[in-house]
Amino acid sequence: MDITTIFGLLLGVSAVVIAFLMEGGHISSVLQAPAMIIVIFGTLGASIVTTSFSQLTSLPKLIKVILFEKKLDPQELIDLIYELSQKSRKNGLLSLEKELDNIKDPFLKKAIQLAIDGFETNKIREILEIEMSYIEERHKVGATFFQKLGGFSPTLGIIGTVLGLIHALANMESSESMAQSIATAFIATLWGVALANLIYLPIADKLKAKHQHEALYLEIISEGVISLAMGDNPRVIRMKLLSFLLPDKRPPEDR
Repeated sequence: MDITTIFGLLLGVSAVVIAFLMEGGHISSVLQAPAMIIVIFGTLGASIVTTSFSQLTSLPKLIKVILFEKKLDPQELIDLIYELSQKSRKNGLLSLEKELDNIKDPFLKKAIQLAIDGFETNKIREILEIEMSYIEERHKVGATFFQKLGGFSPTLGIIGTVLGLIHALANMESSESMAQSIATAFIATLWGVALANLIYLPIADKLKAKHQHEALYLEIISEGVISLAMGDNPRVIRMKLLSFLLPDKRPPEDR
């Protein structure tokens, strides 16, 4: 599980709920079905209009990406590429073919296979860059969808509030009833703003951060395999790849 995502969402929602209860509020007063229907389903409907069916069906997979942390260890990756480059320098590039079954990362496996097949380094770079751009576009779609949810949600909240005020002003016979109707009307705005700023927009930024981390990982693979295919010295390859990491993320002897 991605602990930071879960903890952040729980902390944000809990802070609002606890503050509301400390002010003397009651949870039942904000659990208004009409407001929730307008904001949640209205926002979802508006966002669905902006996307395709294939992208919509990938939402369950996107939720999995949000809630679960994909293990990407750049230092471990660099060590693996360094080890492969040593074997390649000692036994030749074709000797890496028997190592392919032990490589779990599909991008790294594909890159090594291209090198084994004898592709020119500029072709390897071109193929890997196309693959990386496709991955980036796929990730961008997910983040953009949640950004749209965050953009539509407050607006739908305002629409819900306006509808509630129309109902309140149409029943002005009782001042007490009217005051209660006005208070209920503003719950839609609360839901719209809260969902946007506590859930949708933070998730969009989280997806962007995860993409940046994975993009760095893929860039290390690309540069490492191209250097390996060129026959660079394993130590040179390792030093080059370590330059992608911040000094405090490198092994103590390489800082």
